[in-house]
Amino acid sequence: MDKTDTGKNSIIDRIWSFFASVKLAVIVFSCISLTSIVGTIIEQQAASENNIKLLAKIFGISSAHTVYGVLDYLGFTDMFNSWWFIALLFLFAMNLVICSIERLPVTWKLVRQPQKPLGAEGFGAGSPGREVVIKANAENAGNKAVEALKKIGFKGEVVKSEGLVQVLAEKGRYSRLGVYVTHLSILLILIGAVIGLKYGVGGSLKLLEGTSSSTARANNGKDFPLGFELRCDDFEVSFYPESERPKDYKSILTVIENGREVLTQEIGVNNPLTYKGVTFYQSTYGFFPNREALFKFSVMPMNSPREDVSLKFEGSFKVPGTNMSVKVADFSPALAVNSKGDLFTFAESMINPAVFVEISEGGKVKSRQWILKNYSDTWRTPAGVIEFKDLWGAQYTGLQVRKDPGVWIVYLGCLVMAIGLYIAFFMSHARIWIRVKEEKDKTRLTIAASINKNRIAFDHRLDRLAAELEKTKS
Repeated sequence: MDKTDTGKNSIIDRIWSFFASVKLAVIVFSCISLTSIVGTIIEQQAASENNIKLLAKIFGISSAHTVYGVLDYLGFTDMFNSWWFIALLFLFAMNLVICSIERLPVTWKLVRQPQKPLGAEGFGAGSPGREVVIKANAENAGNKAVEALKKIGFKGEVVKSEGLVQVLAEKGRYSRLGVYVTHLSILLILIGAVIGLKYGVGGSLKLLEGTSSSTARANNGKDFPLGFELRCDDFEVSFYPESERPKDYKSILTVIENGREVLTQEIGVNNPLTYKGVTFYQSTYGFFPNREALFKFSVMPMNSPREDVSLKFEGSFKVPGTNMSVKVADFSPALAVNSKGDLFTFAESMINPAVFVEISEGGKVKSRQWILKNYSDTWRTPAGVIEFKDLWGAQYTGLQVRKDPGVWIVYLGCLVMAIGLYIAFFMSHARIWIRVKEEKDKTRLTIAASINKNRIAFDHRLDRLAAELEKTKS
């Protein structure tokens, strides 16, 4: 056959061999891993200033803009939606499919092939030293071997071939398919990821305490519907002592559908809320002073029980059991004292919130003082103990929103992967042959076996099998 006749087939064979190459799988997987590291470091679909600040710490201020320009041109600022990253995923998927098609028929043939009796030479090299002689004829000895196999977890079968009697047992025949189950799981995960990248929506949502929204702002600047309403019931942030660095922040969110509250959950940085395929991640927070916010106090007069009070800015309340009234005159989210003893606000977040109150009696101002939320010593007033609990409705929670229709396929892929890995690593294809050879008034049982992995543990089972057969000597 000349080159003209074989040229077309040769090209097809080369393309097939290229996609079936294990080397290609290693290269593509390495590229996906390395680019994903860069994509994780670089904030995706974010304002350029954020990434330039990050790059300035790594490469210096003078090079940060240049490096960012190169990364932006190559698509690393929106990497997971870039054509080349999708192409890498597609190439990896093609490699998996063709590798499986290339090798699966041979493996399937081996799996479907029934166990056959072993020749005499197999018993000579199979499992030396495992030989038991019992007082029984060949038929009874074969039945006893079947019972012994049952005790170690194998189902035995007596087979007569060419005048010889053997007991055959096989287990884990389909364990060879574990690697292909794992391949299927990777494909499912890739399919779910691509569906999420193609049809998923990412965005953000800011909710002031007590407010709700049925839409979120997508990364492209457009609003998209959630399909339900989300309300922020409360937000709380705690800081490290004597620091502006947040220690923890969390939100209490309620899902409202058809005018009915269907779910309330507290979320944190590593504890998102997911409802109907939409996931809300705690991302940021902020302070937004407004006159609709409520100052919350817990008042305990001298001779009266504790009472909770809520009022707006410049509002006032009467202290139970007294002729005194308390008015909210001023507020600071972060009150501090400078070296001269002057009070000032040092941050816009509620790091050290304080409220300035006027306490009046009979229409005359009796006292003016700051009440700090975090310092109980400031709660004592002429009207009793007044604890400043919160300024509710002045903080907002910043949420990252992700709607991913492919996430359930990814979850399915992870489940299938767990099954495939269990089959591949913890299940073995084991076969046992026991030759039954009758000699005068006794029968010699010779054991041979094979297993494709985990040989040491299998040897222990064969020792148990030999011990069970020893028990049947009499």
